[in-house]
Amino acid sequence: MSRFSRPRLAVVKVGSSSLRGEDGRLDRAQVERIAAEIAAVHAAGTRIVLVSSGAVAAGMGKLGFDRRPVDLPSLQAAAAVGQGELIQAYQRVLSEADLPAAQILLTQDDFIRRSRYLNARTSIQRLLELGAVPIINENDAVATDELAYGDNDHLASLVTSMLEAEVLALLSDVPGLFDRDPRTDPEASLISRVDDIDALDLSSIGGVGSYVGSGGMRTKVEGARVAVRSAAHAIVADARRPGVLGEVLAGEEVGTWFVAAPQRIEARRLWIGFALTAHGRIHVDQGAADALRNRGVSLLSVGVTRADGVFGPGDAVEVLDPDGRIVARGLSNYDVSDVVRIAGRSTAGAAEEFGVGYAREVIHRDDLVVIG
Repeated sequence: MSRFSRPRLAVVKVGSSSLRGEDGRLDRAQVERIAAEIAAVHAAGTRIVLVSSGAVAAGMGKLGFDRRPVDLPSLQAAAAVGQGELIQAYQRVLSEADLPAAQILLTQDDFIRRSRYLNARTSIQRLLELGAVPIINENDAVATDELAYGDNDHLASLVTSMLEAEVLALLSDVPGLFDRDPRTDPEASLISRVDDIDALDLSSIGGVGSYVGSGGMRTKVEGARVAVRSAAHAIVADARRPGVLGEVLAGEEVGTWFVAAPQRIEARRLWIGFALTAHGRIHVDQGAADALRNRGVSLLSVGVTRADGVFGPGDAVEVLDPDGRIVARGLSNYDVSDVVRIAGRSTAGAAEEFGVGYAREVIHRDDLVVIG
């Protein structure tokens, strides 16, 4: 029995470690195989948006780097050199199947700024209507935050949400999610299905990936979390498994399946919760944490214990419980100094002591998204 019906639209992400050969250059045979699989699933009725890493890895070989650079200028240089080689490798195979390949480079601003978000979505949707395969990457050559999306896992999940795709396929150098880190525990077992992604114990998964990529299993789980909350299925699978994309999109039991939530979180809440960069942290007591998690209330000053970071009114912040776990993300009504000033006071008390401007919630419930 299939896990789910064949999707009409899927986002496929391929990691850099899955596209780099042993010689340090782009593994063209692997790129061509993935392109051929994309052409095959397209012919079977599923439109594909490809989010492909590999530009930095391709540039590493061209520029003579043995390992992924750690400084931003070298990362940007490698991306600039490698992007053209990467897109050409895909284009050669896709063109043989009469599928135009369209290169799209995105940055965080394309998700943070509403007008650019809508423009990007409209452009990608039109390309799909015209029968093209959009190939997306972060614009690493001009990025100011080092490859901010974590090997494109986050970027792919945001694209999935943006386009309301039904499936996100995260193709990597591992066969899926294990119950323990398989690099250190030979008894680790593959998890074939995750029904409640928020119940996962991330501390047992393992952090960084290979030295070629900037992601790891944590970023894949976080990417899957965004997709699931967008009512999309997410699958982590081995990019080098022959026929893997066809198997994944046919709903066959391969890799780890993160089951889609029954209802999609509205786009604005997803934008607040996952697209915006958090500029600070607001710490709350256990009572406030429980109320946010279970009752869908606003964050009031009485439940705040402290705040840190540099943020102003309207900036995104993380809300942490007494154990330092993220409870929610939201848009603060105050700057950090004002949050510190009114922490622990009732709303009425803060307004009486500091003025009527302090009678508002710290974060209104319409501007808040519970994360965990």
